[in-house]
Amino acid sequence: MKRKLETIGLTMGWFAIIGQFILLIMNRQAGLFETIIRFFSFFTILTNILVALYFTMSYLDSKKNPLNLILSNGAITALTTFILIVGLVYQVSLRHIWNPTGLQFVVDELLHTVIPIYMLIYWFIYSKTTELKTKSVLNWLLYPLIYVVFIVSRGYISNYYPYPFLNIPEIGLERSLFNIGIILGVSILMMTLLIITGKFRKNLI
Repeated sequence: MKRKLETIGLTMGWFAIIGQFILLIMNRQAGLFETIIRFFSFFTILTNILVALYFTMSYLDSKKNPLNLILSNGAITALTTFILIVGLVYQVSLRHIWNPTGLQFVVDELLHTVIPIYMLIYWFIYSKTTELKTKSVLNWLLYPLIYVVFIVSRGYISNYYPYPFLNIPEIGLERSLFNIGIILGVSILMMTLLIITGKFRKNLI
């Protein structure tokens, strides 16, 4: 059953990621190289790639590789947190600003709704006690922090920001930092809730 769920997860993930990449290239508003950089500037894309990699590596039983960070203790809980943040931010702040159709609609729903929910269900069923240690999970906060530094730095140079709530020239530095703080705060809260929920579930079992 676990391998079947991993197969579904990795299939959905790579289909959505590759589909979004093709759509972005086909409808690009900048040069090819710049468009590729912009593609990898979205937290949604990066996080979905990590989730797809997790399902892929888990399916291939790649945990035998000691250098495999994606399957390290705490990874599944952290990735579940971040993909849920992707879904939450999209539903609250971004869904209302556009109305995708056709393949773009399918890809959009996979990236922002279906995969986050699917990952949560998978986490609830298969997360282990070793993956619920607070320190191991919180270490993954380096990922969004590095992302923010990258986006702000690149935005300063290129004047391109992937999300309106991070667009410093449009909304100002203070508002952007406030938005970042809110998202990080919610991420920590969600991580904590997942850890508590996971431990409570294990105690019941």
